[in-house]
Amino acid sequence: MSTHKHFIIDFDSTFTKVEALDELCAICIPDPARRQKVLTEIQRITDLGMEGEIPLVDSLDQRLALLSANRDHLDTLIEHLRGQISESFKHNKAFFEAFKDDIYIISNGFREFIVPIVRELGVKPENVFANSFTYDENGNITGFDRDNVLTQNQGKAKQIKSLNLPGEVYVIGDGYTDYEIKEAGIADKFYAFTENVSRDSVVGKADHVTPSLDEFLYVNKLPSALSYPKNRIKVLVLEGIHERAINMFRQEGYQVEIIAGALEEDELCEQLHDVSILCIRSKTQLTAKALAHAPRLMAVGAFCIGTNQIDLQTCTDRGIIVFNAPYSNTRSVVEMAIGEIIMLSRGLVEKSNRLHEGEWDKSAKGSNEIRGKKLGIIGYGNIGSQLSVLAESLGMEVYFYDVVDKLALGNAKVCHSLAELLALADIVTLHVDGRAANKNIIGTKEFELMKPGVLFLNLARGHVVDIEALAENIKSGKIRGCAVDVFPYEPKNNQERFASALRGLPNTLLSPHVGGSTEEAQENIAQYVPSKMIDYINTGGSYNSVNFPNLQLPALRNAHRLIHIHRNVPGILAKINNALADNQINILGQYLKTNETIGYVITDVDTKYDRSVIQQLKQIPDTIKSRTLY
Repeated sequence: MSTHKHFIIDFDSTFTKVEALDELCAICIPDPARRQKVLTEIQRITDLGMEGEIPLVDSLDQRLALLSANRDHLDTLIEHLRGQISESFKHNKAFFEAFKDDIYIISNGFREFIVPIVRELGVKPENVFANSFTYDENGNITGFDRDNVLTQNQGKAKQIKSLNLPGEVYVIGDGYTDYEIKEAGIADKFYAFTENVSRDSVVGKADHVTPSLDEFLYVNKLPSALSYPKNRIKVLVLEGIHERAINMFRQEGYQVEIIAGALEEDELCEQLHDVSILCIRSKTQLTAKALAHAPRLMAVGAFCIGTNQIDLQTCTDRGIIVFNAPYSNTRSVVEMAIGEIIMLSRGLVEKSNRLHEGEWDKSAKGSNEIRGKKLGIIGYGNIGSQLSVLAESLGMEVYFYDVVDKLALGNAKVCHSLAELLALADIVTLHVDGRAANKNIIGTKEFELMKPGVLFLNLARGHVVDIEALAENIKSGKIRGCAVDVFPYEPKNNQERFASALRGLPNTLLSPHVGGSTEEAQENIAQYVPSKMIDYINTGGSYNSVNFPNLQLPALRNAHRLIHIHRNVPGILAKINNALADNQINILGQYLKTNETIGYVITDVDTKYDRSVIQQLKQIPDTIKSRTLY
């Protein structure tokens, strides 16, 4: 027989996100300058009391003395506090309903504003124990009832002791006075609640730190609105990803760890053990060995266009979804390509270098417009095709070659071979992906096919061009101007020196892999990729993933969502549905999609069912991963 449990919950900064007296100060002092001064002092006194540095009665006395509050202000305060109930409390109304007889609010705040707020979640007024204001004949708040046990030293502990609660007593709060209940031997466990504020002196004394009510309910196997607490989802962010992504993860309630640069394979193995979401750019190599050290990994975000740095097959085999940002930095790369084509055509690199050395070289020799020139684009994907449109609007003749049939935009003309394009282009620009087959697709033979005096750009991948052959053709003059943004080997961080055969060559623009590195692009990527990963974690949606069958799912309402990832073999769906039927589980909606490797089944079911079916689904042969969402 299970032991009867009682739950003691603090009010300020626990049940609500704020300290009520701080909010009352903002309401009753209209002058902004004076209000800020008083508020700062009230917050200082609040913290001293909450951390046990001064007696609570002194903290209350000093704070109320600073306020010029009236009974009439309380209605405004209550209305404001209704919008400040802690998020994890609001979505767990079922817990408050199920345990309304055993939930107590014990607070050093005041009944006048606490009862109307906690009643919203079904807490009984008779289960609220707090202080009470005293007033003068005009309704001005003059102080508090000093006969209340809660004004005494260790008042919360004394109050609970007087209730004589049988069974186990659990305390949830953020202040030292909440810990004192456990210290006095009256509570079985003290949970430091840190969703709104975290105090080191309190956290250090807790039996368990609970960043949300979801965590408390999860560890105690109590009814919860969420199948898994978000604070247990760890995100590892590498390679200087934009702050917007980090903020999105933190707002979602995930715990985020940030490491500035890329990691070598062994370092990555050490970091991945408890990571659920990994965020990388192009330098971190996510290998099969690294993935073997990531038992909890659910999603990988490549905050860039390519995914060649990721072992996609192993990710798929392990049921790990991968997202990238195929469109977010397209415009940035295209603008850089256009700018570099103009700079190289005008010889501006050399002219700028000479002018910095004091040499005035005003001449039109070797300086050309790009209008009317033939631009040869190798790779007609998102970047190549957008470059095509902009280049044509500037008056260029556009030709392109791609190994896949692509629809020409505007007046662009398709070339049926790489040799055809190289022979006619005045300017050659590479926009291919990083697959192994593209290694050195431009080498000595391809340079020989180009026109004398050609301009050459590589803003794609470092290994697609033979650098030594490129350097020789620049030195010989065959290539009149060159712009390279990517290299076969790139420094791991800004401290490592860059070495290349291209350094010091004439009319050669070198940039440190920044084609997509504009503030706009990085912010776009930092919005797009996290939103996809968060949607996958929260709803199971896989739309626009690199390696999973793409499913767009409706919102989950009044149902539990069973997610099943399996090898794409016949009969899995039937086995899933047989298991559900055997347990008389009603299916509200079901979605299936497969690719050549895996199948992805989403099943929404009634909330009342035998939880043992979840284990049955995991034991179906060829299952890769299975999880439940609600």
